[in-house]
Amino acid sequence: MPETLFDKLWREHEVRRLSDSRSLIYVDRIFLHERTGSVALASLEQGGRRVRQRAHTFCTMDHIVDTLPGRGDDTLMPGGRDFIVTTRSSARAAGIQLFDINDRDQGIVHVISPELGIALPGTTLVCPDSHTCTLGGLGALAWGVGSTEAAHALATSTLRVQRPQNHRVTFQGQLSPGTTAKDMILFTIRELSAAGGAGHALEFSGEAIRELSVEGRLTLCNMATELSAFTALIAPDDKVIRYLEGRPFAPRGSLWQSATAHWQTLVSDPDARFDAETRLSVAGLKPQLSWGTSPEHSMDWDDSVPDPEQAPTGATRDAWRRAQDYMDLRPGSRLGDYPLDAAFMGSCTNSRLSDLRLAADFLAQSGQRVAPGVKALCVPGSGGVKRAAEAEGLHHVFTEAGFEWREPGCSLCFYAGGEGFGPGSRVVSTTNRNFEGRQGPGVRTHLASPLSVVASACAGHLVAAEAV
Repeated sequence: MPETLFDKLWREHEVRRLSDSRSLIYVDRIFLHERTGSVALASLEQGGRRVRQRAHTFCTMDHIVDTLPGRGDDTLMPGGRDFIVTTRSSARAAGIQLFDINDRDQGIVHVISPELGIALPGTTLVCPDSHTCTLGGLGALAWGVGSTEAAHALATSTLRVQRPQNHRVTFQGQLSPGTTAKDMILFTIRELSAAGGAGHALEFSGEAIRELSVEGRLTLCNMATELSAFTALIAPDDKVIRYLEGRPFAPRGSLWQSATAHWQTLVSDPDARFDAETRLSVAGLKPQLSWGTSPEHSMDWDDSVPDPEQAPTGATRDAWRRAQDYMDLRPGSRLGDYPLDAAFMGSCTNSRLSDLRLAADFLAQSGQRVAPGVKALCVPGSGGVKRAAEAEGLHHVFTEAGFEWREPGCSLCFYAGGEGFGPGSRVVSTTNRNFEGRQGPGVRTHLASPLSVVASACAGHLVAAEAV
């Protein structure tokens, strides 16, 4: 019987079918971080249990750790030190691999997982973080879980999982220069809605997907959770194999040969049946900017802010009004009409080397500097990204243009009571979420690609690089 890529991965990891819609699934890899991982490890300790597969369990410091130079265990977040110290103690006691604050490979969990070859095509991976679906860009079946589920997976290497439906999203056409994977996913959420993937495992396919770099695919899958999807997948190809070869935790020797032979079978069969099909044309797609308090509230960068009176439903009208009140926007105005206070380059969505190269190339070629009054930060996603960027001199490009150059971590992707932008600040950000208060109380966040973020930072207002 023809199978989708998701069907194949589910079947390969199904330990037992519990009902028509629920199965016990084997978990190959578990990744923890200090914000929620410490809770899972503490739960395990209190129950007198141990980690079943220590060699396949990993932990990093990323969410709460400061990104300021010279950082240590103390953080700007109240009580943050306790999370860090507790996680370190629990990880060591459990005997699992810990990427501590000053480890050369420390970084954001969804950045270092593929970078180190921990996430691999065909594997299952869970993490107590909703953006674990990022790793579907390699062809891994990865999803976010809660701390209780993480503890169960640590103890048993299994989880009971409700089987989602299959939904293929086919991207037709080629991206225009200056338009990125971030623009693709914002456009997709705008078209399908923030609930458009609910109950589904998405498979992204089509010409535009084949042309994307591996890191672009990771960006695309990262925001599947903003579609309310269970996860997202892209079939691994030669690009993925080349990307993974030689990574520290990737197979070697004969194991590499057998692994790559298997990876090449991880593709949906030609006659496989999907429960839902969506086709989107990205030919001529313009850079996207969010205007509201959901990624769904996105539009072409040069469009006008929509009028709530033109909304398709009453509920949508009310949501648009609330969003525009919070964002302090006028219907019919242009986003470029509003001055910016800050710009943020980073997060598990857009902090990889290719993102930094793209942004730095714009700064170097344009010769522009950050506009007066704009606070601009660049936070690499990992120690590996930071070292590679510095070896290429990218940090000089950013700092000379007026950006702060930080240590790896989640940083100002989200506000946890520590560092944040001031109330009422208008921020352009490469992050994945823009709900009220995401980057600090009263902060107004506009989501954008790395190119649009640096172009906007230099212009002092929202704009796309193509207009500069």
